[in-house]
Amino acid sequence: MANQEKAIDVEKLLQNKLKSVSISTLEASIAKIVSDLVGEDYKCSISEVKYTLFSGADFHIKIELTYNPNE
Repeated sequence: MANQEKAIDVEKLLQNKLKSVSISTLEASIAKIVSDLVGEDYKCSISEVKYTLFSGADFHIKIELTYNPNE
């Protein structure tokens, strides 16, 4: 049984759950991770989102340093 290949669940692949994820939530999450890694505040913007047939997505991501004039 260990050598038996696992059957591919085509229905699961065709159900792209990424469509239910908010783009603004992705932007905020990515910005937080980058900010934590770099130690400065960054913002993230996502554009040109294209969902692929098999549960994926292609998009353009832009990360910029947040300008804070009070610092």
